[in-house]
Amino acid sequence: MFPLRDENPAASFPIVTLALIAANVAVFAYEVVAGPELRSLLMTWGLVPQRLVLAIADHRDLAYPAATLFTSMFLHGGWLHLAGNLWYLWIFGDNIEDRIGHARYLVFYLLGGLAAAVVHVAFNADSAVPTVGASGAIAAVLGAYAMLYPGARVVTLVPLFFFIRIVSLPAIVVLGLWFVLQFFSGAMAVSASVKSGVAFSAHVGGFVFGLIAVRLFALGLPPRPRSG
Repeated sequence: MFPLRDENPAASFPIVTLALIAANVAVFAYEVVAGPELRSLLMTWGLVPQRLVLAIADHRDLAYPAATLFTSMFLHGGWLHLAGNLWYLWIFGDNIEDRIGHARYLVFYLLGGLAAAVVHVAFNADSAVPTVGASGAIAAVLGAYAMLYPGARVVTLVPLFFFIRIVSLPAIVVLGLWFVLQFFSGAMAVSASVKSGVAFSAHVGGFVFGLIAVRLFALGLPPRPRSG
């Protein structure tokens, strides 16, 4: 299933969400013009688990490999990768930004991406393949949305064999199924020792971070209406 929009309007303008979308688009535009240097760019600023683990084990300077935990969030592997991530951020990010405020939301987003990256490294410590994408941070946003607005309606495209239907479903169903798919896909890849091109462990780590952390980020803020 694929979400098209939610029926949960935010009360404030999502300036941080739009800024994050713009930043990701700008970085991708730079990737496009990088030409033959793109591979080097992704290898340099993408998250390479093995590089980080070896730096920790050998007590090397951690500044550069640690920086890639953040820089990798703004790199993407193609148009579809970028568009899919930003679509989810656009649908679900505005409500989380509205609930916890602009500054807290930015910190939440970055920490969510960091948590996702750490989980990915923990499960792929020997990988020399660069990991890129905002999906870990966006997974944190999805987890937060599932926690705060489980009953919010999400207009969703659902393929049924040879037919496609558009239905309105509770957010907990749409996001819950998304999480279950990520969890079991990641578990199968680990159990079969398969190197997947998708960072399922990062998605799971980010989502769980969002579920837990959003309550802390909302502490001290006035309550707002809860959908569902």
